[in-house]
Amino acid sequence: MKQKLPTIKEIAQRLNISPSTVSRALHDHPSIGLRTKMQVQKLAAALHYEPNQTAIFFKQRKTFTIGVVLPELTEFFFSRAISGIEDIAVKHNYNVLFGQSHDDVEREKQIIIAMKNQRVDGVIASLAKHTRNYDHFMALQKYNIPVVFFDRVPSLGSVHKVSFNMTQGTQEALLFLIGQGHRRIGVLNGPEEMRSSKQRTDTYQNVLQKKKIKIDLSLIVSTDLTKEGTKKAMQELLSRKPRPTAILAINDYVAMDAIQFVRAAGYKMNEDICFVSYANLPITSYLDHRPMASVEQYPYEQGAKAFEILMQVLAGEGSQEPYHTVEIDGRLIVHEKSLTGPNKPAAVKTPKTSA
Repeated sequence: MKQKLPTIKEIAQRLNISPSTVSRALHDHPSIGLRTKMQVQKLAAALHYEPNQTAIFFKQRKTFTIGVVLPELTEFFFSRAISGIEDIAVKHNYNVLFGQSHDDVEREKQIIIAMKNQRVDGVIASLAKHTRNYDHFMALQKYNIPVVFFDRVPSLGSVHKVSFNMTQGTQEALLFLIGQGHRRIGVLNGPEEMRSSKQRTDTYQNVLQKKKIKIDLSLIVSTDLTKEGTKKAMQELLSRKPRPTAILAINDYVAMDAIQFVRAAGYKMNEDICFVSYANLPITSYLDHRPMASVEQYPYEQGAKAFEILMQVLAGEGSQEPYHTVEIDGRLIVHEKSLTGPNKPAAVKTPKTSA
């Protein structure tokens, strides 16, 4: 038989005092004398009394829980972002509820509904790759649940968001390749729905134009981020005449799939063709054939900053404005073993942010 949990009312009856006196004694209220406090707290400990969190949440109108929606918890990038979120959450005495969309828009919608029903105080989200309608996020405003987006953020001005400075990071990557002598540079871009894909394309054109290098938009192809999608995109790139001598890939995972395909096709890595990508995953250091360089995007800092912004919004009692927009500068990390020239690898520096 399940044992009944002790209540404030039971403690009050045993000590012949009012429930309100017990409540104040348990909260160490100055209006309650020391003797009464000690009696109440001693009996509460003996009965293994625990406060009714539901009642506390109802009174404070807070659950001290936030929801986090991510594409994949297993990806190193997002696991680092989670660490940043959790580390700051602990300092604010918040719990974190996670949900992963697996890049499925319908699943993303279901997670948002579930988090709304759980009465989370706020949501931090990184969009699924094909999300182009944000109504399910905007609907949370009716329940006074603010949302802060990070990494994969919507192309809207009226939202809170923290992201990597795609323009700055892509410029560094392209200038590095141009400095290595490359003029036919291909781009393995992401799905067109992703805001970063357009930013990458725009920056590519701007950099090549400034360097007076002929722009060939057929060298920009998209992958759906799957292995098969990347293989198909690489087949397109390698069919171009002349083919690219360097490729800028959307992330290290895509770059690794592309490198595998290129090697199977008989090309020599970093001689016939080379890669630069984004994210700077530690796993690439264990590979015999890795990208020449990778742009560090600081996922930990993105996650931590997103939580800090959410706390600011909640402190304003759910106020949506002014909207916070923060971009974190990346850093090109050159991998020494991949270089054929005298260049040395760049060190990781503390990221710069701009709001």
